[in-house]
Amino acid sequence: MSNLTLAPNHYHLRRRAAQFLSVLLVILIPALGIFRLDPIAGAMVVLGRQIWFADFFLVAGLWILVVCFLVMLYSIAGTVFCGWVCPQNIMAEWANFMTHKLLGKRAEVSLEGDAPLVAPNKNKALNWTLLGLSFLLAAMFFAVIPLFYFYPPQVVWDFLAWNSNPKLARSLHYIYSVVVIIIFIDIAIIRHFWCRFACVYRVWQHSFKTRETLHIKYDESRSSECLKCNYCVTACFIDLDPKKTDIYDSCINCGECIDACNKLHAKKNEPGLLTFEMGERKEKKESRISFKNAGISLDTRTRWVSVIGLMGLSFFIWGLISWQPYHLAVYKAEGLKNATSRDYQISVANKQYRDGVIAFSVEGLTPDQYHLATEQVVVPASSRYSMILSLSPTIAHGIHRVIISAKSPQGWEERFPIQYFAE
Repeated sequence: MSNLTLAPNHYHLRRRAAQFLSVLLVILIPALGIFRLDPIAGAMVVLGRQIWFADFFLVAGLWILVVCFLVMLYSIAGTVFCGWVCPQNIMAEWANFMTHKLLGKRAEVSLEGDAPLVAPNKNKALNWTLLGLSFLLAAMFFAVIPLFYFYPPQVVWDFLAWNSNPKLARSLHYIYSVVVIIIFIDIAIIRHFWCRFACVYRVWQHSFKTRETLHIKYDESRSSECLKCNYCVTACFIDLDPKKTDIYDSCINCGECIDACNKLHAKKNEPGLLTFEMGERKEKKESRISFKNAGISLDTRTRWVSVIGLMGLSFFIWGLISWQPYHLAVYKAEGLKNATSRDYQISVANKQYRDGVIAFSVEGLTPDQYHLATEQVVVPASSRYSMILSLSPTIAHGIHRVIISAKSPQGWEERFPIQYFAE
């Protein structure tokens, strides 16, 4: 990858835009029905469709695609996710900004550094109060986002407006309060401590990061220009020396050090000494041999992940094509109150998030040999409808093949056969 001369704040402004868009996408993905969970139906929702575990190709294809995407993200972009997208880092950076604004440029109140550290002229009750309120409001906002992954937007609005809704759990406001407290503690105290010692993404980096993964490159040929400069180190909020990055370190590829170096050298109309690079790092022979034995090259990994990803994509597409909007089931109703051995329960599940009209019919018997509770019904969105099919005691002795048929005006049809033995 060729080195590029970049204007100051090139990455900073774009990273802020990416962070804003990532938060927006985290909300829109469930709100638009692209993906969320339906705890009432016990199913996933993908592209507005209720997905059961019985929808094998959709479920398998989705998870294969997710795994392949994560492997390639780890392998190619490395920790770009941490610096540009990760919600935890977005909250931590914002909390740092508010802390420095209200308590001093070098203030520190989290678990990192020499906390608590506050500028004497800003150590006032008003500043602490404003900081606490800002953290609380942020925690209340971020605690709402998970609700979109379990409830439709209208239900979330009813929750926020304290409107009654049968789909809302009675204890949800208590659960929400606990989540607010957890996020408040995370923003106020934990911040980057989580990234350093508890992040699962960082753990996976040790399995998938390669020598070719995106990283910071330092132009050592111009190292004499850095003898009395520490600007890039000061700009790094992870407290790293960008000139000495390794395969495994705490760098999150945010680009702040690159912007800082570019800003300093822009005064001389020269490019900075730091750039993003993809390709082999210059390492000691021993470390290269050790790493080669521990993993495979990016090129090899890309090939086999692409094959598996194409398989997952084909599964997913076939799952969408073969997905059925309704599910019909018929079984003996002997367990129901006042039911006899001649009664069957017909159940149809609507897997869509809109009402559906279903017409029923019975084949293999004459109309006087059975009684159907209704021949057409409106099944509410994401719910089930059940009714009883009663067979006549006058049916001739023997085994009768009966078929219960269900149809929708949109073209869906399913037939469920049963074997009825008339004594």
